[in-house]
Amino acid sequence: MYIENNNHIFALDIGTRSVVGLLAAPVPGGKFAVLGYEREEHEERSMLDGQIHDVMAVADVITRVKQRLEDKLNVTLTNVAVAAAGRSLHTQRIDVAQDISGLGQLAHNDIVALELTAVQKAQHILAEEHKANDFNQYYCVGYSIVNYYLDGEMIGSLVEQRGSEARVEVIATFLPRMVVDSLIAALKRAGLEMRALTLEPIAAINVLVPSTMRRLNVALVDIGAGTSDIAITGEGTVTAYGMVPTAGDEITDSLSQAYLLDFTVAEEVKRKLAEQEEVTFSDILGMESTYSRDEIIGQIEPDIDNLADLISERIMELNSRPPQAVMLIGGGSLTPRLSEKIAERLRLPQARVAVRGTDAIQSFTEKVDLRGPEFVTPLGIAVAAEKHPIKYLTVYLNEEPLRIFDLKQMTVGDVLLYAGVDIKRLHGRPGLAMTIHINGRMKIIPGEHGTAPVLLLNGESVALDTPVQEGDRLSFTPGQDGAPASAKPIQIAENESIDTLDVQLNETPLSLSPLVLINGQEADWDTPLTDRDEIEIRLPATLREVLTEAEAYTTDMERHRILYTVNGQAAHYEYSAYLFTINGQEAQLDNKVKKNDVISYQAQAVSLPSIKDVLPLTEQTEIHTLVTFNGQKVQIPSSEMEIYLDGERAMLTDPIRAHASITVDVRFKQEPVFSDVFRYVSDNLHATEPGKNLVITINGSPASFQDPIKTGDILEFEWK
Repeated sequence: MYIENNNHIFALDIGTRSVVGLLAAPVPGGKFAVLGYEREEHEERSMLDGQIHDVMAVADVITRVKQRLEDKLNVTLTNVAVAAAGRSLHTQRIDVAQDISGLGQLAHNDIVALELTAVQKAQHILAEEHKANDFNQYYCVGYSIVNYYLDGEMIGSLVEQRGSEARVEVIATFLPRMVVDSLIAALKRAGLEMRALTLEPIAAINVLVPSTMRRLNVALVDIGAGTSDIAITGEGTVTAYGMVPTAGDEITDSLSQAYLLDFTVAEEVKRKLAEQEEVTFSDILGMESTYSRDEIIGQIEPDIDNLADLISERIMELNSRPPQAVMLIGGGSLTPRLSEKIAERLRLPQARVAVRGTDAIQSFTEKVDLRGPEFVTPLGIAVAAEKHPIKYLTVYLNEEPLRIFDLKQMTVGDVLLYAGVDIKRLHGRPGLAMTIHINGRMKIIPGEHGTAPVLLLNGESVALDTPVQEGDRLSFTPGQDGAPASAKPIQIAENESIDTLDVQLNETPLSLSPLVLINGQEADWDTPLTDRDEIEIRLPATLREVLTEAEAYTTDMERHRILYTVNGQAAHYEYSAYLFTINGQEAQLDNKVKKNDVISYQAQAVSLPSIKDVLPLTEQTEIHTLVTFNGQKVQIPSSEMEIYLDGERAMLTDPIRAHASITVDVRFKQEPVFSDVFRYVSDNLHATEPGKNLVITINGSPASFQDPIKTGDILEFEWK
């Protein structure tokens, strides 16, 4: 009999220990019939935890299974449906926070963007952990929300909430692209083309949990040889995937260690425990023994407890609460007492945790001799190939084609993730804020909000969670960053309650407005501010500020300074060209002014000081001889002071000028004699009576007019 391949489904379950191939055909009523199956175990360790490690060896096993089916059923098989192992899935739990202080009420699209940012962060972490250069080497096959947080507090929903910080915690599941690539390579070597792809947990769920039950919160656990794969359903879909690296082999190994059994013998003993009350076996020494089922279970119970612990903990981590029911499939699900222990740990009734085999699959009218939980996945693959095949989508992003593996209902957000778009940069960032201090108080001026991205699907505006279909054209323009903060003093002075300063200036009443100082310098009210500026807004406080605000101030009002030198030493002279008074008292420009003060100012004539006025006392060096003449103190100059102004001879009474160079030179005279004193006395020294003789003495001793004198001498001049 020749069967048209296009009307039938060739399904392959490529497992760690064996490859199962079956041919199924759709029958009336939307059901299926199994026409035949073949199973072959791997001769080598060509599969490890569901990942193909030796493509050629796996391809050889696939080829033999295919050939036997072709021979048995007289068909030619060219297309095949396969499943990526659930144990190949990687799950990351991650949380991401976002500053929302400037966003106002959160919209649904804002929350989706936050969720996708968390997924993308998980994608990056996963790539780093596996040292992958390209984080797009991982497909996101689903994610579920663990919790939302608003300002650090857990909250049920973020929609239309306001606050400072929003945070979301997600569990995201990824499938390495190389898993798919290695599957395709092995099939190609076996002369097969992949007709459809599904995930093993999805395949099992499709046949065990029909869509009418999909809204129930059910955990499906596929306990294989090396790992136990977990899928969680709820809200009509698969909400989370997970895996624990412990499964049936650990139980087999425990039996092997306890009774010195070869691994294959221990595997047979484990399978018999599910059916027999007593088991007989031979150990590696050839000794035959018979033990009761309870005795053997007692030896391996710690390992069964450990497996139950790991599976239960992972279910709670993925689901955040006990599910409504747990379904166990796979060869390892036959481990004795495992279902009871899982029920106990999840606090579920024992009837809510059950091992499900092919007998529970209602979508097959004929299953030939397929029995037990290990054949659930192959049957599920066949159904998934017909009803839920995973295909490639070609979607155009900004006119560039993207081929996306359609692992689930793909959305606009999934396309952006696949293309490597930084989800955090979808919305334009807020402009940089500016911090200033006004009158000693800190004020933060926010930047402008960034703009929203433009997302157009086939020309229509869409959200991130809008589904995409084959051939859709997505146009994406990221939001623009907001402008940095800007402000002027006039804009921030509204809250400063400052009155006017009322004064009288030259008999004119004035009401002066406040002035603004930026970093200590007076500025205009329209001056643009910069970050960290110190702004002071206050009334005029000094005479100078009053005159400035009254528009009466000129630079001529400042004190003038004339620079000069005296014998090379720098000196200066200050003077004012104006006379200022406050309330009748002479004042300077730096004097304080208060409300209702009476102020006047007028120009005044200024004459420059003389050289004598500015000459330091230390430079006015004149030496005298001090004597007593007829009882009167007399100073007789002993030196002469010569003054030069800019190199020309000058008098002490001459005025100075700007940048003058004054030189003072002191020259000593000859030693004075008695007759020099007559130039400095005004007495009448002539004889008043004739016939008298002149008597001259110095310190009582007779002397002449030419005798030298010195300080302290007593001179006598008398007619006797």
